[in-house]
This record gives sequence, structure tokens and C-alpha cells, in this order.
Amino acid sequence: MAFVVGIRFKPAGKIYYFECSEFDIAAGDRVIVETVRGIELGEVALGKRDIPDEQLILPLKKVSRLATDLDLKKHEANKEREKKAFEICKQKIKEHQLDMHLIDVEYTFDLSKVIFYFSSENRVDFRELVKDLAAIFKTRIELRQIGVRDEAKMLGGIGSCGQELCCKRFLGEFAPVSIRMAKEQNLSLNPTKISGVCSRLMCCLRYESEIYAEEDAKGKAVETYDGREESAGTDENYS
Repeated sequence: MAFVVGIRFKPAGKIYYFECSEFDIAAGDRVIVETVRGIELGEVALGKRDIPDEQLILPLKKVSRLATDLDLKKHEANKEREKKAFEICKQKIKEHQLDMHLIDVEYTFDLSKVIFYFSSENRVDFRELVKDLAAIFKTRIELRQIGVRDEAKMLGGIGSCGQELCCKRFLGEFAPVSIRMAKEQNLSLNPTKISGVCSRLMCCLRYESEIYAEEDAKGKAVETYDGREESAGTDENYS
């Protein structure tokens, strides 16, 4: 058994476990930890708890310390640096005439690395761009190409339901979504109706998929707030 806390480094980001035997830490606390990217400031999403070793990926890194007011001020200063770095990189992309769309910029807490996230439909030769950025920022540079789902999660937006995108609001990780999930719920298969702003199948198709599949297999009706939805049974075209 190990005393651990679950830490996020972004709102609605993935939760990572860190050992915290030496500290009394609660959800909502800000902490300093060492990660594979460098020293980072994160927020405790899951408070201190015992978790069996077989449920963890060992060895775990330890929480270095609770964040101080000085750490929080430095974190805010890093956010201002990221805004400036974004504009500089955007201009350099234009100068090099690269087919890439800059999405976001992140500094590690200790300023040992700056990461530029971008999207592109093609492979991009950004070697000259990296040289320019390294000369300007005097630190390690990483350019990371991301997919459309990650782009939507970073930028955010409003879904067809009228609410903020689930991926931006609370989804820590993306789960597989298939067209079968829409079929099982008797939804329209019109791509414009079941696709999100990322042009991929909406993540919310998965939310009720399991219960619909279970009840459909039993040949029972599904109870909803709006009444009873009779099972459609098995359709050979769905296979």
C-alpha cells in the first residue's frame, strides 16, 4: 500500500498519482512535483488515500512540497511568458511559411522547457523553426503535433447541447466512441448531428451506451426522465 494523491496539471486534465507520505495534503491544494517534463506545479484533484501497489504504475515520484505564495506568483508570471511566446512563435511560423496552426504554449514551472502545441493535416519540417525558437528563448524547445480532439480540448467551445465542451469541462481522458453507440440509441446517423466541433463522433454518445446495450439485449424498455423507451431489438444492419 502507498499513500498517494491524484494531481492534475490542467483543468479537466488527466490525473497522475504521486506519493505523499510526508505531507498532509487535501483536494484543492497546489503542490510542486517532479515530472518527466521537469518541475511542475499541479493541483490535487484526489486527496490523500491508500491505494494497493498493483493498482499503481511503480515507481511513483514523490510530491516535493506544498506550493507557496511565491510559487503561485511564479506560475502566473509563466502564464504571461506563454502569451508572449505564443505571439513570437506564430510570427516565426509565418516567416517560415509552415503549414501548421499553433494551438497553445506551455512553460514548465522551472522554465527548463517550453512546449508548442500545433495542428496540421500534413507532416511538418520544423527544424529551422526550432533553431529560431531556441535562439530566442534560450531553453529546450519541444514542438508537439496534436489531433483534432486534443485541439478542441485545449481551445474549448460550445457543443450542440448549448454547454461547454465535455472534454474542456471535465473529461480527463478520451474514451473510444463508435457509430454503433449511436445506432444502439436509435439516434440519427447524420454526421452533422452526432459529430462534435472537432468533427469526430461526440464523446457523449458513450455516456448512456452501456445501459442501452444491456437493456436492448434483454429486450426490455429503458426508463428515462421523459418516459419509457421501448427496446428496438437487434437489427442485422447494425452488425
